[in-house]
Amino acid sequence: MSAVALGGGHGLHATLSALRQLTEDVTAVVTVADDGGSSGRLRRELGLLPPGDLRKAMAALAGEDRDSQLWTDLFRHRFGGTGALAGHAVGNLVLAGLLEQLGDPVAVLDVACRLLGVRGRVLPMCNSPLNIEADVKGLDEDAEVVRRIRGQVAIATTPGLVQRIRLSAPIGRPVGCPQAVEAVLGADLVLLGPGSWFTSVLPHLLVPELHDALLRTAAKKVLVLNLVPQPGETEGFSPECHLDVLCEHAPGLRVDAVIADVDSVPTPDRLTRAAAVLGARTHLARIAAPDAAERHDPGALAGCLLQVLGKTGVGGTGTWR
Repeated sequence: MSAVALGGGHGLHATLSALRQLTEDVTAVVTVADDGGSSGRLRRELGLLPPGDLRKAMAALAGEDRDSQLWTDLFRHRFGGTGALAGHAVGNLVLAGLLEQLGDPVAVLDVACRLLGVRGRVLPMCNSPLNIEADVKGLDEDAEVVRRIRGQVAIATTPGLVQRIRLSAPIGRPVGCPQAVEAVLGADLVLLGPGSWFTSVLPHLLVPELHDALLRTAAKKVLVLNLVPQPGETEGFSPECHLDVLCEHAPGLRVDAVIADVDSVPTPDRLTRAAAVLGARTHLARIAAPDAAERHDPGALAGCLLQVLGKTGVGGTGTWR
């Protein structure tokens, strides 16, 4: 089975950790709009793709042998202190160096994946860094005034209500990574979410080539919802509101299934109706990690995915609606 997961950050790490239990043919398609932390600094100083989310995706798919784990641990290591290197992850610096040497982001990631013994492949959503803009309400005394804010960090932490997002590239429009588009078109299973809804999930739908591939692919398309609303970005959002926003940004998209944690859905009937607009059935199960209500359990999520595919073999139960 060939599987593709689209997203970024910790949400993408969760889906990749689940998928690697089901198949070795996994491709991560990663957002490239991060402008904070170590990634933001490298992006501003060197004009390169922000490497942080790409590094996290590689770590999720890294090999389990001793050498692979050594490289993975090294890539995760962050420098301390107060100097120029403080806060930088070693992996971010390695990827930045390779980008300056090789130029081609796909070639860079393939080289780094070999170092980490990655099972599968990690690809950028686009081969150049992107900017995100958002229309936001609630930043003025008049709650209906819409302000435009720019940047992944600003959008993720806004105290206002995000209405809509847009992508822009340094030159021209965003262009999808050809290898990522090819992976979506050739997949048996495509996952979208969980993750930061406006800054990690929806951006994939705003890249024309990826949007077209998601419409054309014969793969089963599955949407995985977050376990809890994210402060700032989706504060106060109900599960069905996430689907409504997705429909507004990609009205032509249809999916086969929506997976949600049963304890995170107070009104299942509303979610069922919202999923039906996308052409999907809703699968409710307990997929939160036992020790962290905000984090998905990879084994339970893998079990849900098997049920979506009509197969059995990995633990996990749930109900269709």
